[in-house]
Amino acid sequence: MQLAILGSGAIGLSGAALAATNGHSASLWTRDPEQADALASGINATGAISGHFPVAASEDMAEVLGQADVVMLCLPGYAHRAVIDRMVPLLTHQQAIIVSSEISFSGLYLQMQIAKRGLSIPVIIWGTTATTGRRTAPDSVWLNSVRQNVDLSTIPADCLANGMALCATLFGERFVARENALAIALSNVNPQNHLAIVLGNLTRMERGEVWGQAENVTPGIGRLMEALDDERLSVAAALDIPVKTVREHFHKSFHVPYGSVSDMNRAMHEDGRGGHGPATLDTRYVYEDVPFGLLTSALIGRICGAPMQLHEAGIDILSAVYGEDFRRANDLLDVLGLSGISAAALRTRLEQGVKTPGMTANS
Repeated sequence: MQLAILGSGAIGLSGAALAATNGHSASLWTRDPEQADALASGINATGAISGHFPVAASEDMAEVLGQADVVMLCLPGYAHRAVIDRMVPLLTHQQAIIVSSEISFSGLYLQMQIAKRGLSIPVIIWGTTATTGRRTAPDSVWLNSVRQNVDLSTIPADCLANGMALCATLFGERFVARENALAIALSNVNPQNHLAIVLGNLTRMERGEVWGQAENVTPGIGRLMEALDDERLSVAAALDIPVKTVREHFHKSFHVPYGSVSDMNRAMHEDGRGGHGPATLDTRYVYEDVPFGLLTSALIGRICGAPMQLHEAGIDILSAVYGEDFRRANDLLDVLGLSGISAAALRTRLEQGVKTPGMTANS
């Protein structure tokens, strides 16, 4: 299969490498013409996947999408709307679409724009990325891990079986079927985890220090992660949606002995898989995860009558630290028409999407 990847950061490069290990080829869209030139000789991957993988790359989105069987969005949440608006006019009804990973109901926004064109293309959404790592050069990526469990759903939800089969073909048997996009939203623990990590390491980030992420998930930071997780679990319970705990997330995703969040992060660090935390305040841990992750979780909590006080406080604290109002930085939620919606109506909206003629479970 030919995969078009929109985004050329660590997740885009590692996604191309992972697809290549399963026998597929990739083309990457990048805004940077110099990176496109560098990628002409292929991707150099080290870590959990090692090797040299041929790819094509271009700053011309139409060129990248033109020959693709599958399109995968691999960008931070703050770029989703703008790129979706550029991408949708270029799509054809034969293509499949993956959002890696879905945040702030961007999959619903994408499906709505597709429906406006009269196309019957289901949107496959992941709860997190299939890989973790960092880009070390324009054409190089270090993979910290390849996740063995990635939650997956589709919009509309009745296209789930085909979405699971397609992603397994491209990236291996690592996907866990979830009933709808609401389950995906509530299964994403990255924003809450990153909130705790940032709050505990702000001065390191501001000074540009190099520091280990997992080794600095101290017992206190681990307890904050688990308290944030208690809020998420309360919201999921109110909506009768089963989700893994944050402890189960670390245990299953990173293959460490089950224990406290701090203990499991220490095990990752001792195994050489702890990774590095942000060395700058300009990080997706804040600019993506606060307005697009925490804000969305807090909205769901208010809708179902289970307020998330720590999440709300985290948004306000980091807004004060950065001198920016992160509550006004989300460009997706307002256009989705969720103001005043009930929990039942939200579930229906996310399960059904916007129907177009001919869209079925076999689409």
